[in-house]
Amino acid sequence: MTNVLLEARGIGKRFGGVLALKDVSLTIRCGEIYGLIGPNGAGKTTLFNVFTGLYPRDGGEVEFAGKPLQLDSPHRVAAAGIARTFQNIRLFGNMTARENVMVGRHVRTRAGVFGAILRSRAEREEEAAIRRRADELLHYVGIADRADDLARNLAYGDQRRLEIARALATEPQLLALDEPAAGMNATETAALRELIEGLRRDGVTVLLIEHDVKLVMGLCNRVAVLDHGEKIAEDVPEVVRANPKVIEAYLGTSAH
Repeated sequence: MTNVLLEARGIGKRFGGVLALKDVSLTIRCGEIYGLIGPNGAGKTTLFNVFTGLYPRDGGEVEFAGKPLQLDSPHRVAAAGIARTFQNIRLFGNMTARENVMVGRHVRTRAGVFGAILRSRAEREEEAAIRRRADELLHYVGIADRADDLARNLAYGDQRRLEIARALATEPQLLALDEPAAGMNATETAALRELIEGLRRDGVTVLLIEHDVKLVMGLCNRVAVLDHGEKIAEDVPEVVRANPKVIEAYLGTSAH
């Protein structure tokens, strides 16, 4: 398929004697919002961490944009075009919102150590461009007026938006969001949904892990369900919602 962005085949992961992922395969297409759901302990975050280079896989392979994806470090994964946010917000609290986004942008910069030390003209121009792009992204996610505020002083929903802006600063082809609605109230969740829909319209492919099944079913083009480290379903939301295995995984009872 020519529109495939990420294809994972037979991914396995163990932690000691615990099999966290068992032969998981999935395909994410360009321009879609792909949801990954499942009960607690299903393996969602483990798979997420494999895709983004935090955990080494014990089996299987991943192709990204038609090439084998090197999963040996988060930095290499980011450079390849995959950016992520975290379930537990990981901002630099004593840096401003703008500075947090600028940090994310540096994965795409060219000036080296000597350029930074000597403050060459090229380095100064590049730094100015990074600052402008950071301000553009803060405007994009709706917190331009908080650019000079310390990240730790932002409201919870704004911190979530800042994490997304920082991830977007790396120019990802795939944006992986880990529980972005966690802890949000209804108003913040609705605003988040609008932001993610805007990302799709602007051509960013999104991988979404989320406990809010209603949000996932209303937002995603396709959804995969993990249970005890295995994929038990993958399809459009309407089909997944009616799948007896999915109902049993969530409710602990048969579809009947």
